[in-house]
Amino acid sequence: MTALILSDLLYMTAIGMTMAFLFLKSRLPRRKTILIFFGTVLLLMAVEIALTFAFSVYLVLRLYGLIVHIPTLLVTALLSRYRGWRLLFQFLSSFLFCAMIQQAGGLAYYCAGQQVWAPWLTFLILTPPVLWLLHSRICPAVFQVLDELQRGWSMICLSLAAYWLIVSYLFPGYVGLDTVSTFVKPMFSLLMVGFYCVLILLFSSVKREAEARYQIQLTALSLSALQSRIDTIQTMEEAVRIERHDLRHRFRAIAELVAQGKNQEALDFLGAAQAQLEERKPVHWCRPPVLDAVFSSYFSQAQRKDIRVDAHIALADQLPVEEAELAIVFSNALENAIHACMRLPEEQREIRCKVISYPNLMFEFSNPYTGTVRFDERGLPVSSRQGHGIGSHSIAAFCEKHGAAYQYTAENGQFTLRVIL
Repeated sequence: MTALILSDLLYMTAIGMTMAFLFLKSRLPRRKTILIFFGTVLLLMAVEIALTFAFSVYLVLRLYGLIVHIPTLLVTALLSRYRGWRLLFQFLSSFLFCAMIQQAGGLAYYCAGQQVWAPWLTFLILTPPVLWLLHSRICPAVFQVLDELQRGWSMICLSLAAYWLIVSYLFPGYVGLDTVSTFVKPMFSLLMVGFYCVLILLFSSVKREAEARYQIQLTALSLSALQSRIDTIQTMEEAVRIERHDLRHRFRAIAELVAQGKNQEALDFLGAAQAQLEERKPVHWCRPPVLDAVFSSYFSQAQRKDIRVDAHIALADQLPVEEAELAIVFSNALENAIHACMRLPEEQREIRCKVISYPNLMFEFSNPYTGTVRFDERGLPVSSRQGHGIGSHSIAAFCEKHGAAYQYTAENGQFTLRVIL
């Protein structure tokens, strides 16, 4: 019996920590996260074995929450990007799914007349599909909602915490060995599974709303940028019509100057007319039309606000991501840069923009800033003003979606965003 309980506890430790890892959105590199997390798994399993041989497996069973649950929560807190109720939700979710597998194995053991093969067969059947479900369906939905859903986490966590207390301490018996626990704990687990299904439906709804808002934002940006470009072109066309109307007067003036032998004056007059036409020629920053419209719109806005623009843009016709998504990123970066420059004297306002497509899509936006810039655990700038900072999170979400590396820096009076896709 000791060997059966110990092996069950060791298996649940490994599976439970794996589930906690799946629910984890780490702030550290993935390789380092894996080493820390699964190094902790081996350490906890070694502690369980040592305590079993030093005392008894029943002591390990009674102290399992102290031995495994608390260290798991601490490691999750060390690595997770989230704090507070969101952090607790990650831990309690992994506990729920781990408890479901353990209790299913205990029920199989009880119903099979306490045959040792029954729980292990149940574990082998249930573990792969549950891990797949978490990895491919539940955790991605949870990750998006952790950022999107701003309220309600306390009530969700209190419900899950009540389940954890009931299963771990109110009915401390082991499913499959203790009759009361064998039937009561699975009953509570079924209730929590129903509760969690409702949560997933809620999360799916929030995800769909977020995607709908994002698509609306993409469409609005595209329409706005293209409308701005159309307005600019129409203004240029009107200027060209005026120039054409005045062209006959220019020809008469040039002809008169030539007739009078004033050739240099005629050449100067032609040069001034050509320069005037060149000034009214629309500037194209790149071939992709939406991005060209975005750059034209924000650069014109910057110039109207006396912000100098130093731009080097070399974008290929074929982009590695959707043009509209990239337009959102560039719009957020330029909008943030313009807002930062407006807090500076006119002589200090400047935006530098570099975008290249080869060997990878890489871009850098920089601008001077005033005051102190703070960064959170994800390396994103923290805004003290209500409603600001959303653009930086949107850029980070784009980078995470496409596996891009991003870096914000604030050094020597220059705030810089660099992205490598």
